[in-house]
Amino acid sequence: MALMFVAALLSAAASAQNAMTPDLGKLMATAGVVQVEGAGGGGLVPWATITGYGTRDSYGANVHYTYVGTQDYTLASYGVAVGIADRVELSVAKQRFTGSLAPLNNLRIDQDIYGVKVKLAGDIVYDQDTWMPQLAAGVMVKRNNGIGGLGAVTNVKDLGAKSDSGIDYYLAATKLFLDQSLLLNATVRATKANQMGILGFGGDKGDRYQAMLESSVAYLLNRQWVIGAEYRMKPRNLGADNEKDYYDAFVAWFPSKNLSLTLAYVSLGDITIYNPKRQDGVYLSVQAGF
Repeated sequence: MALMFVAALLSAAASAQNAMTPDLGKLMATAGVVQVEGAGGGGLVPWATITGYGTRDSYGANVHYTYVGTQDYTLASYGVAVGIADRVELSVAKQRFTGSLAPLNNLRIDQDIYGVKVKLAGDIVYDQDTWMPQLAAGVMVKRNNGIGGLGAVTNVKDLGAKSDSGIDYYLAATKLFLDQSLLLNATVRATKANQMGILGFGGDKGDRYQAMLESSVAYLLNRQWVIGAEYRMKPRNLGADNEKDYYDAFVAWFPSKNLSLTLAYVSLGDITIYNPKRQDGVYLSVQAGF
């Protein structure tokens, strides 16, 4: 399924190329980066921006690799995203979550994420004379591929999750104040995902969609450097996982429109009762494209 989705992304990009020419017309850094689930935005939070630097008469695409390392866990994410006519974004990402401390030192969990985002209204650059933000709606289809390294525990359902697949729905509003070099974003996500879906969806404490608030603030130091912070609420569905909200503080460097690097301090809170320790660490992401 992942290969089919990548083929669809490449086909969409090829179709766009036949009809349009990549113009890199957006302002530097206004395309954002790629967040850990593959969507365009910040590190943890999807924004209303469409990935890539193509304008409404063009298209953009990028690949990314993200590493998140805490005291006891590592999360790696990589994927590809395509933005078409600054209106539609398609993305595919793969996550691999691993443990390093007993009893979870052999833990390995993989997850596939397929995303679609559609710009609904507004423009973060051209709507400077109004309070209207750019608005976008998106979905993330997630499939957990099971648990490795824990012997008889091979599926997230063994930990109490109700399902090993799920769909997140979100609405994002992003406002850029060019004169103040300030970007604000608020996203509302309807989700059942435990730890983004790494520990499945729903659980013994709840199996219904909940509205979670996510937010970002970014300050543009200049055309190449951006600093900011993010916050992401999390549901608490599993008795085996005392899930906490996520936070990060980041700095992003845009040496060109073809490359960006993001470094952040990230706090992911507790991850499972089997290792009840606050997980803080480093977030590093590289994105290349146009």
